[in-house]
Amino acid sequence: MSDATQPPSPGVSASTPSVARINNYFAGGKDNFAIDRELAEKVLALAPEAKAMGEHVQEFRQRVVTHLVEAGVRQFLQIGAWLPVERNVHQIAQELAPESRAVYVADDPVALNHARALLATNERTGVAEGVILEPDAILDHPVTRRLIDLSQPVMVLLFGMLQYIPDDFGAYESVAALCDRLPPGSYVAITHAVFDTRPDIAEAVADIYRDALKRPSGGPRTMAEAKRFFDGLELIEPGFVYVRQWRPHTPVSDAEAVKTWIAAGVGRKPG
Repeated sequence: MSDATQPPSPGVSASTPSVARINNYFAGGKDNFAIDRELAEKVLALAPEAKAMGEHVQEFRQRVVTHLVEAGVRQFLQIGAWLPVERNVHQIAQELAPESRAVYVADDPVALNHARALLATNERTGVAEGVILEPDAILDHPVTRRLIDLSQPVMVLLFGMLQYIPDDFGAYESVAALCDRLPPGSYVAITHAVFDTRPDIAEAVADIYRDALKRPSGGPRTMAEAKRFFDGLELIEPGFVYVRQWRPHTPVSDAEAVKTWIAAGVGRKPG
């Protein structure tokens, strides 16, 4: 539901944009406020393809979770800008392996409230408040400790959020610290907007988010810069590629793939 029918929850400001709610709008969701839609529409004015990109990320989520369940993973930790969609991580995983467990981590009150409501009756899922910049707090959270066994492989999903965190906030260091605590055989899946094929809009889009999120530092990353988040991990095939080219059910040409300027990849912790 939108703010036209639902007042903001306590602690939520309808005048402050949220990455989770903006991503929800791009994905066709209704859990967003006017301020979120206003910012999203500024991006769409520069890049109308941005709305379809949200759908492509959801399709990647389906493919990558399915692949890792089939590979034997039964623990999932999704961190960041998330609001319930039609096919969530726990639903994909538990349809294939009912014993799968999932924890969702967010810092947006709307995302937290919706997630808790959605997952209230699912004893193998949980919700924890946290941010990627504090990886120890995420892994030591009581909900995480209850559901995730850090002696067994875990899949961590970092979707659509690292691109909003400037380098000088400790983005690379935080992901590395998280990976250090994961057991060998764990996987980290990342989606990240990259501007190699759209340099004409890179700074303009970055300015929209910098202004809205009050983060004056940092700039848009290239694919090579975003790939650094996998340092220390083994990228599984096909590597860090445009999201529509990560193990698609139907092959996608290079020319078509670059229209969705989001890169995606999965790294495995060796050992």
